[in-house]
Amino acid sequence: MKLLFLGTRGEIEARTRRHRMHSSLLVSYGSARVMVDCGLDWLGKFEQVRPRAIVLTHAHPDHAWGLKNGAPCPVYAPEKTWQTLQLYPIKKRLLIKERTPTKISDIMFEAFPVEHSILAPAVGYNVSAGRARIFYAPDLIFIHDRAAALKDVRLYIGDGATLTRSFVRKRGKRLIGHAPVRTQLAWCKKERVPQAIITHCGSEIVSGDERRLLARLRAMDTGTGLQARIAYDGMELILR
Repeated sequence: MKLLFLGTRGEIEARTRRHRMHSSLLVSYGSARVMVDCGLDWLGKFEQVRPRAIVLTHAHPDHAWGLKNGAPCPVYAPEKTWQTLQLYPIKKRLLIKERTPTKISDIMFEAFPVEHSILAPAVGYNVSAGRARIFYAPDLIFIHDRAAALKDVRLYIGDGATLTRSFVRKRGKRLIGHAPVRTQLAWCKKERVPQAIITHCGSEIVSGDERRLLARLRAMDTGTGLQARIAYDGMELILR
């Protein structure tokens, strides 16, 4: 499985050369090329990626509005996301049911509900191909069935809106917002996920000093050997 971080910036004004485009991940395996999320930054540009399919985590602007004018390939999304995007001129719409593995080309996607937004309910994806397995959730407060979502996962790719500061708010009885990186790394340690990469970067990361940020990430390790790093636009990984 090959991973290419097409974009790593969240819904913020700040942008740099390393964090310019809205968060998006290209997952490749054999001839399969699946783009996960297509935010507004990608409007008119995502065809350069030549995806054979696009998968959406939710319908927020920085994750789905690049499809306002349609898509040149099939688009997969959960039902609640399709309800929000019903007026988009996407010809081939395919449904991903939560907790039901869906094979897209030669890559398996299983959607797990995560808490993030009331108006744009989100999911994270357990993605597997060959012997490689990752979990991708660029926007979340918590995973509803975390143990199942992270079972046998070797790499967690999560929300970089904030490192340690709480970014959770309450709307009625519901919570919205983002879990800090420190909390997500604690999940990885508990579920024995050995590696974590942070994407969907907020202003703290995009405008910060990267060396100091990496030092803070290392300080969050309590001796479990968890390897954590920050993604950047164009970053590539091959998982064997």
